[in-house]
Amino acid sequence: MLFKLSLSNLKKSIRDYAVYFFTLVIGVAVFYVFNSIETQTAFLEFSSSTKEIISLLISMLSGVSVFISIVLGLLIVYAGRFLMKRRNREFALYLILGMGKGKISAIIFIETFMIGLVSLAAGIIVGIIASQFTSTFAANLFEANMIQYHFVVSGKAILKTIAYFGLMYIAEMLFNGIMVSRCRLIDLMQSGRKSEKLKLKNPVLCVIVFIAASLALAYAYYRVCFNTNALSENQMLAMIAVGAVSTFFIFWSVSGMLLRVVMSAKKVYFRGLNSFTFRQLSSKINTMVMSMTVICLMLFVTICTLSSAFSMRNSLNKNINEYCPADFQMQYQSGDYINALNENGFDFESYFSDYALFDEYSDENVTIGSFLGDKLDEIMKDYPYLDFDSEFSILKISDYNALMKIYGRKPLTIDDNTYIMVANFSSSTGFYNNILRENRKMNINGYELMPKYQECQDGFIDISAQPTNSGIIIIPDDKADGLTRYSEYFTGNYNAASKDEKAETEQKIITEIKNITNGEIPEDFGYNTKLDIAESATGLGGLVIFIGLYIGLIFLISSGVILALRSLSDTVDSTSRYTMLRKIGADESDISKSIFRQTIMFFAIPLILAYIHSIFGMKFAMSYVLQVFGTEGMAKSVAGSAIIILLIYGGYFLITYFCSKSIAKNRN
Repeated sequence: MLFKLSLSNLKKSIRDYAVYFFTLVIGVAVFYVFNSIETQTAFLEFSSSTKEIISLLISMLSGVSVFISIVLGLLIVYAGRFLMKRRNREFALYLILGMGKGKISAIIFIETFMIGLVSLAAGIIVGIIASQFTSTFAANLFEANMIQYHFVVSGKAILKTIAYFGLMYIAEMLFNGIMVSRCRLIDLMQSGRKSEKLKLKNPVLCVIVFIAASLALAYAYYRVCFNTNALSENQMLAMIAVGAVSTFFIFWSVSGMLLRVVMSAKKVYFRGLNSFTFRQLSSKINTMVMSMTVICLMLFVTICTLSSAFSMRNSLNKNINEYCPADFQMQYQSGDYINALNENGFDFESYFSDYALFDEYSDENVTIGSFLGDKLDEIMKDYPYLDFDSEFSILKISDYNALMKIYGRKPLTIDDNTYIMVANFSSSTGFYNNILRENRKMNINGYELMPKYQECQDGFIDISAQPTNSGIIIIPDDKADGLTRYSEYFTGNYNAASKDEKAETEQKIITEIKNITNGEIPEDFGYNTKLDIAESATGLGGLVIFIGLYIGLIFLISSGVILALRSLSDTVDSTSRYTMLRKIGADESDISKSIFRQTIMFFAIPLILAYIHSIFGMKFAMSYVLQVFGTEGMAKSVAGSAIIILLIYGGYFLITYFCSKSIAKNRN
């Protein structure tokens, strides 16, 4: 009997379960997809270094999944509260008819079990389908070979998903049982009749708080976006706290100002059902200030995380071509190792189509601190993490130009008694340029040299995936005689065309070097290859995107669920008001418009402020976090993030609107 009653209840309440079911299916699907990465990638061909990154990604996803499961568990319990509230009168009727609370709990248990079972099955099916696209996505991100790939279902991910969500459902069942045991018949019967009185806040106080919060937020924006270098780590955390607190007070003041502002515009306020619409909206916001703040900050994190992740990946791919223009580079800091290799039979010509061999020099008197001179103390405050005692790398102009020929870049020209500062790390070039504009003289190897250019020239000597050259000095060849040689460099391009041929050549080079040196690589010897750099950059980009997507999607789902359930809960409480509107002659279309306006403004307000936050947050990220990696394709990344938000957040909006309209039409 209880089973039949539960099944009948589910059929009748299918509209009420829409948000709940939608959330569970998406949650299960997302959880399965990200936990099936290990199985999906097992059939893709990766290099050894990429496999290590994949292993790291899987470990990180497992850790993040614990956090995600807690968030989803709280959401499921939160959704369960709405469903319980929606059915208070139904439970009151059961009690009046003599049914015990134990049987009511059993009905809820059966219903939760059935909806959980169906949503779990549906979510896993959706996840399995989506994971096949994830495999293609992963192969593209990590540049893997898909020849051996085939349709695959991850049994491990299914079991993990069932286990995690099973625990969530059990927690919800226990919570619902406690709720039923504590409920009183009189409270259940009066559900929906108790009208919460709308308390209007002091408008003057609201205006003052709004202005103060806006000014504090503007100050935080300024400090993190336009005065970043002067910020210490503690000050940065303080500005984040100021932003969060200001967001709370903006919502608090808006909840008190909104109705007053609209009421002052009488033509707007008394048009149609606007008076009812804005009172309903003001009441919602007034009781959800803290929730609105949390939702706004979660949306802000989602926008920034998704945009930064996609942009970072695009930048890393672009940077490989720009900052890693040679196939192989080795460096040795002691002795004449490269010539020793040549003397011991290492044939450079057989492996490299072209190469450059040059020395890097140093002068103990030519440091970053000595170059900055009287500006040192000021700059040390802004850049406390820099080593100002480190010596500049010094190169001959002929060696630098020989290297630029290998890199396919324009050579430099230099005058006698001058030097050229070459750098591409944005934090360094900023204050270097200020010093160069003062025509700062430098004593190098006993020569007084003037800068040829009053700004840094873009360039580098080390192959890399990012612009990390914090400064090298180029001098005339004759001014280098007598300088201390710091290290010797070899940079070249392979006698190979395809990626596989280059990988084979690379392995032969390392093997022959080890054979010449009795199987050991000297401690002062270092080498780097374009293939390794590209694989590391690709792996890092893929890792960031997967973690960013995982967290971003869950935050997005959380935001949509909280807003949807609160909006639906308020609609349930207001059914008598909608009935009254019909009795006084309001058209069904006007009521639908009122519900639509309430819902869209309720969803839009935290999203608008989140986007304002993200404008400045992304500016901070681009100048302080992403400057090393680059911001390639930021517009496309933001557009992609907007599409994801539109699909999920917009999906919750549509479900909320249609369910609210359906609830408002229910006269029983």
